[in-house]
Amino acid sequence: MPDVAAKPPRLRADAHRNRERIITAARELFVVFGAEVPLDEIAKRAGVGNATLYRHFADRRELIRQVSLSVMDRVIGHAIAAAEEEPDAFAALSRFTHAAADERIGALCPLLSEHIDADDPELEAAKVRLEQATTDLVSRAHTSGQLRPDVGVGDFVVAITQLTRPLPGAACVAVDEFTHRHLQILLDGLRAPAPSVLPGRSATLADLRRPA
Repeated sequence: MPDVAAKPPRLRADAHRNRERIITAARELFVVFGAEVPLDEIAKRAGVGNATLYRHFADRRELIRQVSLSVMDRVIGHAIAAAEEEPDAFAALSRFTHAAADERIGALCPLLSEHIDADDPELEAAKVRLEQATTDLVSRAHTSGQLRPDVGVGDFVVAITQLTRPLPGAACVAVDEFTHRHLQILLDGLRAPAPSVLPGRSATLADLRRPA
């Protein structure tokens, strides 16, 4: 018989729900308190026991990895939906921007840079898909003439990452109510024709991947 690699067993429906609840709870708490939030607090928020959490995730690093993959997959889905469902290029870019904010895309940066193996192939593949989906939206808005030509995809990524990257700590939660307002200010500034000349050059995705 051919040597076929065994596939991991499918989770039961209740186990799958518990796993997703843990990932959702972890994402919410990582955003507010950072990656070092106690795991028992995550289990409590998810409504499961500590044993259930560890049954699904061997350690904190694996949980952070799965949260990162979950966020990227969801944001990629938003980008694809915006591109397919919005006939107006700038409307698609705007829809994606606000959807990415709701997924806390900015909180991914410290998780990925401080707690995840940079050479993880699954995470790298997800990054490439996300970059391509974002590039497609930006390129479409450029082609339509609605996005100012001196704004590169790297500029766009930096802007939404910074505006959706909450500072850890309960005292900072109140800023969430202003996120979409500030994103709309950003989007208005991205529209062509541009009222000013930007200093320097536009950022590329390659710039963002270079170590500081």
